[in-house]
Amino acid sequence: MSQKNSSEAKRTARERMQEERAAQEAKTKRLRKFGIIGTVLAVIVVAVVIGVLVQNSRTSSYDAATQAPAGTIGTNKLIIPVGSSAAPSTLTVYEDLRCPACGSYEKSFHTTVNQLMAQGKIHVNYHVVSFIDRNDNGSGSKNAANAVACAQNVGKFHGYHDVLYANQPDETDDAWADKSKLITLAKQVPGLDTPTFESCVNNNSFGAWVTAVQKDFDKSGYTSTPTILLNGTSAYPTYNGEQISTANLIKWVDAANKGKTPATISPSASAALVSPNASPSAG
Repeated sequence: MSQKNSSEAKRTARERMQEERAAQEAKTKRLRKFGIIGTVLAVIVVAVVIGVLVQNSRTSSYDAATQAPAGTIGTNKLIIPVGSSAAPSTLTVYEDLRCPACGSYEKSFHTTVNQLMAQGKIHVNYHVVSFIDRNDNGSGSKNAANAVACAQNVGKFHGYHDVLYANQPDETDDAWADKSKLITLAKQVPGLDTPTFESCVNNNSFGAWVTAVQKDFDKSGYTSTPTILLNGTSAYPTYNGEQISTANLIKWVDAANKGKTPATISPSASAALVSPNASPSAG
């Protein structure tokens, strides 16, 4: 091989090595760049996940010991009881305050139910749910549920509950998104229209409780409101194959209570159960 050809061969090999080294360095830079980008993306993903978990914790955490209205019962204090717990029969009621079928039930049966409670024959366990808001992106169900929790906290649930159903807006009208309307209706309940109640409604003081009640309903297996149970057996729209009516409800309760002693109710407590919004001086 001539000296010229040998020099060219060495130069070609050297150039090839330089090219390979440059290519390797470029590849290393690309990998390093991708590695940095991947790390940044991983950090972002972790931050987002942590943020979501924290937010969920803030919005869904519920402490029954500190966030439930006074007088609520059950394992997690999600139930509002009305009437004497010594009554031999229990009527369990799942209601959404915006639910038109619940409104029809209350208009038809609340007088009879109040009388049965006043006679010591039943007590009622209310589960105040708020799923209609999810269907129309509203807030009236949750606002109303929080408002009745505020009323329960000061011993005024029964009367306020009856007032809300007597003034229930059409389901398509999310009127109770305006909390001032809920506060105005409190004027119909003796002793409820106070700065404390107004603050409770405006500040959504029992919002965590409202969410917990709805989650409990979601897990219950029931899918609609009203869901009415008499001693654990569905009583709406039928009970053991028989259509509900005021006469039938009384008959069913009397049959369930056969041989059992009604709770003893004082005259003043009985009057308050029959007419929860009557002037105290009337009793």
